[in-house]
This record gives sequence, C-alpha cells and structure tokens, in this order.
Amino acid sequence: MKKLFKQIIKFGIVGGIAFVIDYSLLFILTDFFKIHYLISSIISFVVSFIFNYILSIKWVFDVNKKQTYKEIALFIGLSLIGLLINQIVLYITTDYLKVYYMISKIIATIIVMIWNFVTRKIFIED
Repeated sequence: MKKLFKQIIKFGIVGGIAFVIDYSLLFILTDFFKIHYLISSIISFVVSFIFNYILSIKWVFDVNKKQTYKEIALFIGLSLIGLLINQIVLYITTDYLKVYYMISKIIATIIVMIWNFVTRKIFIED
C-alpha cells in the first residue's frame, strides 16, 4: 500500500509538470500563433507525452530493465487512446457545450490522467 501511495504521489508530480507543459503550449499555440485549438492540443499533448513517458519509465513505475519494442508500442498505443479521449472531450465540451477551450482541457486532462494511471499500472509496471 505504501508503494502504491508513493507511486500516486510521483505520478501526480510528473503529471502536474506534464500538465503545465501541455496546458501552456496549448494556450500559446492557440492564442498567440492562432492555431486551431484541436491542432494545438495534439501538438501540446505529444510534447507533454514525451516528457511524461521518460519520467514515468525512469521514476514513477520503476521500470529497471531496457524497454522492448513491444512495451514501447504498448505505452504509445495507450497514450494514443488517451489522446483520442482528450480530443473527443475537448471537442464535445468546447464545440457543443460551449465551454471555454482551456476549461475543457482541464476536464479532458482529469479523464485522461485516470486512464493513464490505471492502464500504465496494469500494463507497464514490472
């Protein structure tokens, strides 16, 4: 139980930093570079994904062995599903429910964060 609690804390720290990267980049690309919010969201998600992947493997889930192509593909596949969830939630809440896209991003992030933790715990951890 103590290990799980430590993992949740580490996951929260890594996720918090990844969220700041994702959220900030989304805002900058959309508001300053005038890129459509859904395109900006893909770019910001991928950048934060790379950061999150490295720290998740090295620090959160203590994956000590070298990653196989299968494990990397699994991590990427789970993250692509997370990206799809992110885009769907962002689109529905912004375009249909008329929520400001930066608030929609917070809602999407919470849902994807739960998806990421559960799936990484099940499929990635040693």
